[in-house]
Amino acid sequence: MNGCIAPPMTRVSPIDRRARLLAWYDQNRRDLPWRGPPGVRVDPYRVWLSEIMLQQTTVPHATPYFLTFVARWPAVGDLAAADDADVMAAWAGLGYYARARNLLACARVVARDLGGAFPANEAALRALPGIGDYTAAAIGAIAFDLPTNVVDGNVERVMARLLAVEAPLPAAKPALRRLAAEFVTTHRPGDWAQALMDLGSGVCRPKSPVCPLCPLNSDCAARRLDATHVYPRRTPKAASPHRHGVVYRMIRHGQVALVRRPPRGLLGGMLAMPTTAWRAEPFSTTEALAAAPTVADWIETGTVDHVFTHFSLTLRVFAADVVAGDGAPWVWAPLSEALVSIPSLFAKALK
Repeated sequence: MNGCIAPPMTRVSPIDRRARLLAWYDQNRRDLPWRGPPGVRVDPYRVWLSEIMLQQTTVPHATPYFLTFVARWPAVGDLAAADDADVMAAWAGLGYYARARNLLACARVVARDLGGAFPANEAALRALPGIGDYTAAAIGAIAFDLPTNVVDGNVERVMARLLAVEAPLPAAKPALRRLAAEFVTTHRPGDWAQALMDLGSGVCRPKSPVCPLCPLNSDCAARRLDATHVYPRRTPKAASPHRHGVVYRMIRHGQVALVRRPPRGLLGGMLAMPTTAWRAEPFSTTEALAAAPTVADWIETGTVDHVFTHFSLTLRVFAADVVAGDGAPWVWAPLSEALVSIPSLFAKALK
């Protein structure tokens, strides 16, 4: 690898490492609601749904959402027939709402064009809305037992430490993918993919890896160098921008006024509280009052902070009890209902 990997003490075959990791997985695998027993294929719908939910989301946070979705929409055809607003409301709190829009789009393509069956082909899976390289590989391996190369952040970290890859992320991604591909065979490909995920999430953790529990510790180059904290190396990130805005909490008879956000863009299609545009400069009180959605006795009640993928945000919260006619452009929702159906940013402001 052009000198980017520390030479191992002895050459260890991928087959030997596979055998050790799979034996460890058989004894230590996580019991997750979208998984089957070792060696058993899983319904592609459940694999797809879980993988979409787990993007940028932890297992504990995603699990109750997964259980809610499969109870309410147990098959891809059920989800395809669901109302957009119902699915978006059920997704509220998971974040990254473009995933929910792609979820519906993908379900409808599968139901309408593919007879309700996900294709057992990695390239065909990648052609579906919202399914990229990783998700297509994961569905292929776990649901169809295809020898695909399933590489996420956990797998990159395991490979970077196991072989002490010196190139920093993200530039090292192609090299780490090639290294991971050396371990892929037709023998239990779904279990292999999930074993690597479990090793990375529970043992070879980003911080404080539990090396004594690792089945590959005897020939891990990073451990031999006493440098697990160094790998994977990373290129320093540039500081993300910070934006400001104002959000308006309008209450009438125990209900809160919500608006439907535009279908495209951040939080697209979601019900949310009215806000100003978000910009680099803070809003003055004069600007905040001038931009208020209706005339009322507005009182500033505090601020909320939120972090998105590419920027952070501070919103000043203005609240008022209002009297609005039925013709006003609001959707009035009980406070308890709104708290669980709007994005977490606005739930913070509502609280």
